[in-house]
Amino acid sequence: MIEYMVIIVAVVSAIIALLQNDLLKAAILTGISGFCVAFLFQLLLAPDVALTQAIVEGAIVPVFIALAVLKTRRKEA
Repeated sequence: MIEYMVIIVAVVSAIIALLQNDLLKAAILTGISGFCVAFLFQLLLAPDVALTQAIVEGAIVPVFIALAVLKTRRKEA
């Protein structure tokens, strides 16, 4: 039963991330969906894949997206 809730959270957060106008919120939502998928891999007894998923999709990708957004923002006059 918990698997279905995690799947729903992952899909909803990915869809909301696609619809966001604020790119920093989209980066955070991408991390949430990444951690949900990592949790699903852990439930499927694949701890090595879950660890890789959590590190890459849950932590590194959102940080890189946030850094890219902050570095490319135009300065307001």
